Amino acid sequence: MAAPLLVVTGPPGAGKSTLAAALADRFPESALVEVDAFFGFLRSGAIEPWLPASRAQNETVIQAAGSAAGRYARGGLATVVEGVVGPWFLPVFARAAAVEHLDYLVLLPSAATCSARVSSRVGHVFDDEDVTRAMHDQFSTASVDGRHVFHDPPHDVGALAARVMAALDDGLLRHPGV
Repeated sequence: MAAPLLVVTGPPGAGKSTLAAALADRFPESALVEVDAFFGFLRSGAIEPWLPASRAQNETVIQAAGSAAGRYARGGLATVVEGVVGPWFLPVFARAAAVEHLDYLVLLPSAATCSARVSSRVGHVFDDEDVTRAMHDQFSTASVDGRHVFHDPPHDVGALAARVMAALDDGLLRHPGV
């Protein structure tokens, strides 16, 4: 039987990486799948993923990440996926994951919070404030059932992780898979 598969997404600076790691640590057996790692596998001809010309490339990367995440979940590991898996790519991800259902969470702090976090990052390759704001706008205007969106989540990662685990237990983040 497949273990839980939770996608933690949102714009840059939303707190995805921090929360996803905290959530993965709450399960006795887990995998943490970082979508950015799959973008890192691209070599020659890679296109910045926020550019319009990157659509086909991004679909391939999302399919690869979804396939890996689904394999971990089907293998019995609670799987937490962290990265920009916007609702516009969720069907592609879900088909590749090949699970009966998955859980989906959009972290959506204010655009100012995301921009401030991105500009203060140390050792992170992404620091573009304009792209951060544009991606925030994409998530803010996307058609997503409100139960999947955590607006202005608390800064305390422990409190946020507890809130997410409760939502998981209650089935509030469940999204149909394939």
